[in-house]
Amino acid sequence: MKPAWIAVENGAVFEGRSVGADGEATGDLVFNTAMSGYHEILTDPSYSGQVVIMTYPLIGNYGVAEEDAESDKAWAEALIMREMSSVSSNFRSNTPLPEWLKANGIVAIDGVDTRKLTRITRDEGSLRCIVSTTDSDHDSLVAKARAAASTDGRDLASTVTCSAPYSWTEAYHESYPDLVNPFEGERKRCVAYDFGAKRNILRSLVHAGFDLTVVPANTPADEVLAMEPDGVFLSNGPGDPAAVTGAIDAVSDLIDKTPIFGICLGHQILSIVLGAKTEKMPFGHHGANHPVRDILTGRVEITSQNHSFAVRADTLPQHLELTHINLNDQTVEGIRHKDLPVSSVQYHPEAAPGPLDSSHLFMRFREAVDGVRI
Repeated sequence: MKPAWIAVENGAVFEGRSVGADGEATGDLVFNTAMSGYHEILTDPSYSGQVVIMTYPLIGNYGVAEEDAESDKAWAEALIMREMSSVSSNFRSNTPLPEWLKANGIVAIDGVDTRKLTRITRDEGSLRCIVSTTDSDHDSLVAKARAAASTDGRDLASTVTCSAPYSWTEAYHESYPDLVNPFEGERKRCVAYDFGAKRNILRSLVHAGFDLTVVPANTPADEVLAMEPDGVFLSNGPGDPAAVTGAIDAVSDLIDKTPIFGICLGHQILSIVLGAKTEKMPFGHHGANHPVRDILTGRVEITSQNHSFAVRADTLPQHLELTHINLNDQTVEGIRHKDLPVSSVQYHPEAAPGPLDSSHLFMRFREAVDGVRI
């Protein structure tokens, strides 16, 4: 087995085994606490610019099923594991994970102390790092880590978005364990901004009764309004929300013209437009087990999350209402406008991977489009 190394900008260096593509990859070091879903994580565009530590110790045991991909390529910069399973056992699997990583050009390493790496990230924040199969010199690796680009101030949404508008009609597969019955009745037109949209978000919107047109991140508001949408959706995505200035301008021109619902980066962009501010978190939320309280209903939901930036609660203006709060650290998880049909959540109600506790939020958006105030 070929050796590989990971170096962190604080000077820590770990040696392990290469279980993916050859080469080097850099990015912000983040840890994901999900026990499964590595394929969906790797193909989530929100992980662009990030090197992912999987805290669960055994990864790859059920292989890769291509139908679970959340986009058409891998986006995470690199993958770090305690142990890559030597066996892939699942009737849905098309490819063993190491083979898939190599085919998709993802540098990956196992045999390292992921618990220690996670503790470094928790204690010191989301540091820059490098994973390499070609350089064994510790000083050289640390220097490369310190020279790597951070996600701070970067408009990564423009690098992962689609190149042209397209229609999306695919709903959930019949075997998908959705907890909300599909909408029956008149379908509505929805324009979805692609800041790094996951496929299961688009399926969820179709399930909620929308006919979708997906548009690039830099699409001006007048082009969207010319499509005569009944509602506008703002997707998840990577990077610093304050840097996505084109989308901020476009959404500013859409306020009070159509119902709007945002998720993750879309939530942050919408909050900025409505007068709030965002900040980079110490180590972010990345996982499938984050408890969130829906203040409107009192219900606690276990949620899937992937974000390194958050909306500052102390900057919410008077016309915004806090609707969801994280029970681990009390950070903002959702807001809505007090007078307009405009709302957003920080987490991922479409899951993939993760629990489906919050999948009803897509129906809540549909009700907002229909003029129902929740």
